[in-house]
Amino acid sequence: MTQSITPQEREDLAKAGWSKMPDRDAVSKEFQFRNFREAFGFMTGVALMAEKLDHHPEWSNVYKTVQITLTTHSAGGLSQLDAKLAAEIEKLAS
Repeated sequence: MTQSITPQEREDLAKAGWSKMPDRDAVSKEFQFRNFREAFGFMTGVALMAEKLDHHPEWSNVYKTVQITLTTHSAGGLSQLDAKLAAEIEKLAS
């Protein structure tokens, strides 16, 4: 069973620019790149990490913009998996 996210992890997500979704226990963030190639490369990196963690984001891509939402459906909201995936996404984005 996946552990719920801690208050400190919620705070860390907010500090990293992840916004709380108003209608559910999830966070989202928009990433901007110089072009589609960079955006797609970023998404490829996130996809590989998501597969490794067996935890997959909700996301969309329009040209150079990638929108990502994190939540754990089986846990009914944010979990430790979301905090870990967010940290890995931040590394990829930097």
